[in-house]
Amino acid sequence: MMQFFVTGISTGVGKTIASAIIVEALEADYWKPVQTGEDKDNDTVVRLISNSKTVIHETSYALKAPLSPHAAAALEGVYVDPNKIVEPETENHLVIEGAGGVLVPLNDSDTILDIIMPNYKVIVVSRHYLGSINHSLLTIQWLQNKGYDVGVIFSGDPDPATEDVIVNRTKVTVIGRIKEESSFDKGTIKKYADEFRDALLAM
Repeated sequence: MMQFFVTGISTGVGKTIASAIIVEALEADYWKPVQTGEDKDNDTVVRLISNSKTVIHETSYALKAPLSPHAAAALEGVYVDPNKIVEPETENHLVIEGAGGVLVPLNDSDTILDIIMPNYKVIVVSRHYLGSINHSLLTIQWLQNKGYDVGVIFSGDPDPATEDVIVNRTKVTVIGRIKEESSFDKGTIKKYADEFRDALLAM
């Protein structure tokens, strides 16, 4: 069974949509170890997938404020302890969605990177904006330097000038593109799941 960790180059780039697509493609289980804010990504994934095999596993830390985990936790007098973020037991594929990017702090010393296990395959969601080349290269190269198998999902309209730099400099595996859609529903997610399945299984 495969474990995929979904991260992004910034916040709001489409990690949860990408996670739902991967979950649906593999009929995988889903786990969000650390959640911040009132909008629960668990609920979004449930709403978007069609298969009956997926199990949604309980979040380790659910924090109310829509802030970085370390700041949201401080407001509640909570310490986010990576040792208490334990991967759920399952005999199925598992999709793990991070909070923000790989260096988002969990506490004074640990970051999201500290909960990405060595055996995980990492999917980076990259969306185009001024500065996204830098953010994409930093994220992908940091992960590659740590020894992870890395794939990228591009989110939004094509931008060959940006994407060519990212792919050529990192040799990263491109899983596919999530286009600008008027809305995302079960049908849209299933369409992308069918498109991405082979590339995911080949990682």
